[in-house]
Amino acid sequence: MAFGTRHDPDSTQPAPRRERSPGIKLLFVVLIGLALIVPLMVSYALVWDRQQQSETAQASINAGWGGPQVIAGPIISVPFRTTQTEQRQVDGKTVTSVVEVERLLYISPIANRVTTQVEPQERRISIYSSVLYEADITGAATFELPADLARFGVTRERLIWDRAELRIGASDARGLTKGGVIRINGNPLTVQPGKGPGATSGQGFFAFLPWTGEGRIAIDYSFGLRGSRSLSLVPRGGQTQWQVSSAWQSPSFSGAFLPEQRELREDGFRASYTVDKLALGQPPVATEDLGAPDIPDVARYASSSMNVTAAAYPVDSRSEMIGGQSQAVTVGLVEPVNLYSKVDRSVKYGFLFIGFTFLAFLLFDIVGGARVAAAEYLLTGVGLVLFFVLLLAFAEVIGFTLAYLAAAAAVIGLLSAYSAAVLKSWKRGGFIGAMLTALYALLFVLLNLEAWSLLIGAVLLFLALAGVMYATRNLDWGAAVRRDPPPESAV
Repeated sequence: MAFGTRHDPDSTQPAPRRERSPGIKLLFVVLIGLALIVPLMVSYALVWDRQQQSETAQASINAGWGGPQVIAGPIISVPFRTTQTEQRQVDGKTVTSVVEVERLLYISPIANRVTTQVEPQERRISIYSSVLYEADITGAATFELPADLARFGVTRERLIWDRAELRIGASDARGLTKGGVIRINGNPLTVQPGKGPGATSGQGFFAFLPWTGEGRIAIDYSFGLRGSRSLSLVPRGGQTQWQVSSAWQSPSFSGAFLPEQRELREDGFRASYTVDKLALGQPPVATEDLGAPDIPDVARYASSSMNVTAAAYPVDSRSEMIGGQSQAVTVGLVEPVNLYSKVDRSVKYGFLFIGFTFLAFLLFDIVGGARVAAAEYLLTGVGLVLFFVLLLAFAEVIGFTLAYLAAAAAVIGLLSAYSAAVLKSWKRGGFIGAMLTALYALLFVLLNLEAWSLLIGAVLLFLALAGVMYATRNLDWGAAVRRDPPPESAV
C-alpha cells in the first residue's frame, strides 16, 4: 500500500518543482520594476548635475565678455525743483514742514529707430560651448517736450537745463568695449560712463545735453556691444522701430512683443519690430524711471557671481526713483539642440522601456513556457537604465542624434543576445530586439514631436494593454503549474 511519495537518489528524474502562479510572478515583476526607480532617479540626477556643470562652464566662458544684454534708451533726464511735505517727530510731537527737493524728469523720445547687426561666435571649454556675439548698434531718436508739460506736474521754469543728460543703457557694462558715439543735430557730444536708464540698472553711458527744451532735437547714436545668448531692447516713447539681423541660424523671439516680420534663411535671420506708445502704456514724460524688465536668461545669469547685477550698482532712491517694470523684446541665439533637455525628457520615458520589456519576458514565461528568474529581470532592467547614461555621455561629445543611435544600438545588441540566452531561443531574443528597436524609434519621434507625445504615448499604452489582455485571456492567474514530470511513486 502506498503511504506517500519519495525520491530515489539514484533516479535520473528531477524532483518535482511547484512553480509560482502567474499572479505571483506578476507581483514579483512589479516589485523589481519599482526597485529600478532608484537607478532611474540616479540617471535623472546625473543629467541635472551635468547640466549645472555645463552652465558653470558657459558662465566661465562668458566671464569678461558679457552676459545676456538689455539695451535701453536713449532718454533725457532733467533735474527739477519741487516741494514736498515732510513730517518729523520733535519732542514727541509731529511737526509738518514743506521743503524744496530736487528730482528728475525723464523724457522719452517721440520716435526711435534702431538697427542692430549681431555677429555670433561659439567658444568652447573642453566639451562645453557657449554662444557669444558682438553687436553693432546704431540709432536715431527725436525728442520734443509735450506742449501740455504742466499737466504732468512739472513746469518749465523749474527745470534745470544746464544739467540735462542723455542716457543710453546696456545691462552688462563689461560688453561696452568699443565705446559709444552720441550726436545732437549732427554735433558730437562727450560720452561719460554710467548713469544708464533704470531698465539697465544704471549701467551704460551718458552725455550732458545742450538743450533748453525748445523745439525738436535729433539724436544719433552708435556703439558696439559684446554679449552672450540673447539681446533685448526696451522700447520707449512714441514709436520704437527695431531691425535686427544676424548670421545665426537658430534664433528665438520672445518678450513682450513679437516681430512684425521675420525672415529665416540659411545664412541667418532678419527681424523687424514696431512698438507704438499705446501698446506700451507709458507717458511721454515721467518723474520716475522704469525698472529692469523680467527676462529669464538675465535673471539666471544675475544669480552668478561672475555677472554684474543691479545690486552692484545701487540707485539713489532720492533722485533715481524706479517706477514699475520695463517691457522688452528679446532675440535669443539658442543652440539648435539642447541635448540636456532632450536627455532629461528621455529619462522620463524610462519606465516605458522597462515596462514593455518586462511585459514581454513575463508573457514568454507564463504563456510561452520560458522560465525567467528575478535576477534576469533585474539585469535586463539595469541594461535599459544604462542606455540613458550612455546617451548622456555620448551626447556631450558627438551630439544628441549620433549619441542616441550609438547608445540604442549598444543596448539593443546586448539585451537581444542576453534575452536569447534567458528565453532559450534566438527567435525570442530577436523579438525582444525588434521590440526595443521600435521603442527607441518611437522615443526619438516623441522627443522631436513634443506636442504630440501625450497622444502617441496614450495610444501606445492602450494598444499594449489590449495585446496583453488578448494574450492572457484564457490564463488562470491564481493557478500554479508543474513543468517537470512527476517522480515515481513508492508503493
